[in-house]
Amino acid sequence: MRPRDALSLAGGAVWFTHCEVLSRGHTSQIIPVSELPDDVKSHLSSPRAPIAGVAMDKPAIMGVLNVTPDSFSDGGQHNDRLGAISRAMQMIGQGADIIDVGGESTRPGADFVDNSEEINRTIPVIAGLKLAKIPAPISIDTRKAEVAKAAIDAGAELFNDVTALSFDPDSITLAGTKKPFVCLMHASGDPKTMQDNPQYDNVLLDVYDYLSTRVDACVAAGVPRKNIIVDPGIGFGKTRAHNIALIKGLSLFHGLGCPVLLGVSRKRFIGEITGEQDAAKRAVGSVAVALNGLSQGVQIIRCHDVTEHKQAFDMWSAMNQGSNT
Repeated sequence: MRPRDALSLAGGAVWFTHCEVLSRGHTSQIIPVSELPDDVKSHLSSPRAPIAGVAMDKPAIMGVLNVTPDSFSDGGQHNDRLGAISRAMQMIGQGADIIDVGGESTRPGADFVDNSEEINRTIPVIAGLKLAKIPAPISIDTRKAEVAKAAIDAGAELFNDVTALSFDPDSITLAGTKKPFVCLMHASGDPKTMQDNPQYDNVLLDVYDYLSTRVDACVAAGVPRKNIIVDPGIGFGKTRAHNIALIKGLSLFHGLGCPVLLGVSRKRFIGEITGEQDAAKRAVGSVAVALNGLSQGVQIIRCHDVTEHKQAFDMWSAMNQGSNT
């Protein structure tokens, strides 16, 4: 049974009575929630505000819509306007809460795409989705301010940047001016070189500290904290060991006081562990990691295989939402 002194993690179904305190160069220690400083307690337990109208008190699904010729698992499948719109409608029917439109592959080794080409790939799709009045907010997956502005002007509500608004110096100004919802992801290095022997002193604390500085920078630029999502960036400049350490420590990121997004769908480390070389056949492994994320209070799962994730999440919710055990 849930003890009386337990706190809800970010206002969701997961609760906790103790915390592990991590610090560099010192042994971790376990403390009861009664010993937490008030600001830390608030960040860990306060309910998260909705993101673009999507409630954060239950698992939300962000459906991946890559309008690229070279994404790692679905490149070329949805890179024409009508096909992309049809795929978005299909994902919404399967249970997607947010549609994430991307026009530049960020797979390891991917080449740079110039602004005009990325705009030509994404904006007609976003405009078409708005014209169709889809019942889900649209996210633009880009690291470029010019692309993000065009997308926001076309109706996108979320700016999802794999560089946490650091690649383009105009991005943070745009976010402060336009005030879209933003997703700040950690990535070590450029997609072209990020998997070339990535190194960390302590991957969990290094990623946390980086995201903390980026959240603070966004707030200072005028972005409300309630509009910010954080993403530890699984697979972006990380080895398999780094990925596992981050996934096992996902609950740490609630300390930033923002919703947490987990994107592991079909990624290489799942193939390395399971032996499945075909990325399109990694749905089961992807769902397994996603459920681990839900057990640590993650609010948003970004995925390709919406049907499989929705079915698993419905069962998880039935066994956990509103429960005191």
